[in-house]
Amino acid sequence: MRTAYHEQLSGLGVRLAEMCGLAANALDDATRALLEADLSLAEQVIASHEQIAVMSRQAEETALRLLALQQPVAGDLRRLVCAIHIGADIERMGALAVHVARISRLRHPDCALPDDVRASFTEMGAGAVQLARTAREVLLSSDPEKASRMHKLDDAVDAEHRHLFTLLMDHNWQDGVCSAVDVALLGRYYERFADHAVEIGRRVVFEATGGMPSTKQLA
Repeated sequence: MRTAYHEQLSGLGVRLAEMCGLAANALDDATRALLEADLSLAEQVIASHEQIAVMSRQAEETALRLLALQQPVAGDLRRLVCAIHIGADIERMGALAVHVARISRLRHPDCALPDDVRASFTEMGAGAVQLARTAREVLLSSDPEKASRMHKLDDAVDAEHRHLFTLLMDHNWQDGVCSAVDVALLGRYYERFADHAVEIGRRVVFEATGGMPSTKQLA
C-alpha cells in the first residue's frame, strides 16, 4: 500500500515537471508568433493550453486524494500541499502564454511590436522560457540550491520590463496609444510568467527545507 502511495507521489512530481515543460514551450512559441506575426503558431499556442489546464486539474485531484487517504506528515505533507500550488502556478503560466498569442493574433497580419521594443521582448521571452525550463529541472531534481538561484534569472527579466516603461514614457514614442497599451500588457505578461516560475522554485526550497525564501509578493 505504501509502495503504491510513494509511486503516486513520485508520479505527481513528474507530471508537474511535464506541465512546466509544456508551459515553457508555449511561451517560446508565443514569443516567436509575436516577433514573426505568425498566426498559425499563435493559434497553436491558444489551442494547446487546454492540455495544461486538464493536467493541472488532474494533479490537484491526485494531491487532494493522497492528502485525504494517506494523511501524510512532515515532508510528504509539504510536497502535496506544494504540488497543489505549483499546479496552479503552471496553469497560470500557460494562460499568460495564451495572452501573448492572442495579442499576436489580434494584430495579424501586422506585428504587434514596434521595432524599438523587439529586442526587449526577445530578451524577456528568452529569460522567461529559461526560468520555466529551470523550474522543470528543479521539480525533477528537488535541488533547493538550484531553485534558490532562480531569482537571478528573474532579475534580468525585471530589468528588461523596467526598460520597456522608460521607452513607453519617452516623449519620442511615435507608435501611438494602441501600440503602447499592447506593449505594456505584453511586458506584464512576461514579467508575471517569470514570477510564477520563480514561485515554483521557492516551493521546491520549502519542500526540501521546510523554510520559504523571501520574494516579492505575487499579485
